[in-house]
Amino acid sequence: QVQLVESGGGLVQSGGSLRLSCAAAPGYSLLYYAVAWFRQAPGKEREGVSCISVSAYIKSYSDSVKGRFTISRDSANDTVYLQMNTLKPEETAVYYCAGAAVCAEVLDPAAFSAWGRGTRVSVSS
Repeated sequence: QVQLVESGGGLVQSGGSLRLSCAAAPGYSLLYYAVAWFRQAPGKEREGVSCISVSAYIKSYSDSVKGRFTISRDSANDTVYLQMNTLKPEETAVYYCAGAAVCAEVLDPAAFSAWGRGTRVSVSS
């Protein structure tokens, strides 16, 4: 099972931007996994944000982030990115990347078997 490592979180002001990265731990590879980003705010359920297929042909976004977030993958670096623009305070959460065979129409955390430990994003008002 691939092990994932997130990075790029931090503190940003409302309206600011961050780019999150998801890489495979040494000895593993993301090349054959669809990769999704989820987020979980304190006291809330884990929410699917975006997903990219193995080929990068399919990219999906939750309605709340469409037009502001962009998911991409760099096969050469074996890394998946989530560019987040115009961030809002309510998007403060721990962001996780997860791997699965495909990006389903609805991002269900139960369908993803490989997870990172998360990276914290804090958006100040």
